Amino acid sequence: MAKRVLVVDDEKLIVKGIRFSLEQDGMEVDCAYDGEEALKMVKEREYDIVLLDVMLPKLTGFEVCQQIREFSTVPVVMLTAKGDDMDKILGLEYGADDYITKPFNILEVKARIKAVMRRTGKKASEQEKSKVVEVGDLVLDCEGRRVSIAGREINLTAKEFDVLELLVFNPNKVYSRENLLNIVWGYEYPGDVRTVDVHIRRLREKIEENPSEPKYVHTKWGVGYYFQH
Repeated sequence: MAKRVLVVDDEKLIVKGIRFSLEQDGMEVDCAYDGEEALKMVKEREYDIVLLDVMLPKLTGFEVCQQIREFSTVPVVMLTAKGDDMDKILGLEYGADDYITKPFNILEVKARIKAVMRRTGKKASEQEKSKVVEVGDLVLDCEGRRVSIAGREINLTAKEFDVLELLVFNPNKVYSRENLLNIVWGYEYPGDVRTVDVHIRRLREKIEENPSEPKYVHTKWGVGYYFQH
């Protein structure tokens, strides 16, 4: 099965270059040139990955990513012209899986796409043999990648789910932020440990009754995070 990629950028030459290169690798490539068009296409078709520029007409890449996350866990890689750290973390705040700064080398783009697909593909095959885990009020359905607390479904991003799943399957094991970054984001990931803190904070806001006094995801000061109930 050919991998299907959506490339979203308002610079037609960039889109053309990426499209040509990915098609040579046997991928199916669709293109969109503004945020609204991109969103419409993701709703209408199944993609294996979305390459999404931050600066877009109509809706920004961040807004598009945020809205995609309301209905899909498709991997999203942001393309950003700024090398600014906060921009990158902001991109991941909105549920992106990775980012690439412009100007980029097309080989780097391909490597990053393959790394993200490998991670998500591996997750899918791992999930096939896994199950539903119940811890108190928290129910983790690994196959459907869904989480509910006291019967209410919680909408997690792909990365938030990955972090929670890892912690739930290894209760009381303390993971350092570097550890989590390597396991969940992969060694190829160029971000920093603040990304982990951002995801833990958002995860707590979603699953904890009182995020400042967590019941599930705990902090071991100076060491890292662990799951306990």
